[in-house]
Amino acid sequence: MRISGDGTATGGPYPLGSSADPTASQHPVTASRAAEAADTVGYRGPTACAAAGITYRQLDYWARTGLVEPSVRPAYGSGTQRLYSFRDVVVLKIVKRFLDTGVALQNIRAAVQHLRARGFQDLERMTLMSDGATVYECLSPDEVVKLLQGGQGIFGIAVGVVWRDVETALSQLHGERVDTGETLIGNNPGDELARRRNKAG
Repeated sequence: MRISGDGTATGGPYPLGSSADPTASQHPVTASRAAEAADTVGYRGPTACAAAGITYRQLDYWARTGLVEPSVRPAYGSGTQRLYSFRDVVVLKIVKRFLDTGVALQNIRAAVQHLRARGFQDLERMTLMSDGATVYECLSPDEVVKLLQGGQGIFGIAVGVVWRDVETALSQLHGERVDTGETLIGNNPGDELARRRNKAG
């Protein structure tokens, strides 16, 4: 699937964000414990920056311009802390990698919108490819090969690898319980869910 900045689609693989994508609603959501716990734990700006490998200035700019906004809690003025979900941090890291390789901001924005619309389906086997001008989503090795043979794919981002990198980084940092505000020290994004299951059992 291919994503262009204007969201237009041509042949398969299809552009990200395209209504022509035949897989858009057919794949079940694949979720690690981190994804399942995403609604219970949030991460403050400095933690999100550390896990995503970005500066606070980048984080702030991306939030103010709507590129990657915190889905747990936005800033309501001075004194309030943005709170990012695990999935938000994964997107932040993907955006950073795209920018480092020279992908146009317009295309990155289209990719982010697509990922959010898809509900992060099939993340563990998804690869995002780009030639700098267009972003493609590949859900199989065959699609990656097809792009490379056609000359479109110059570099790729294995989203599942980014997902696991973020999960590892956040396990060394502090999280925050969304419902109580309690600080979770050295919190693995999936630990909260495991604790709740054990308590219920």
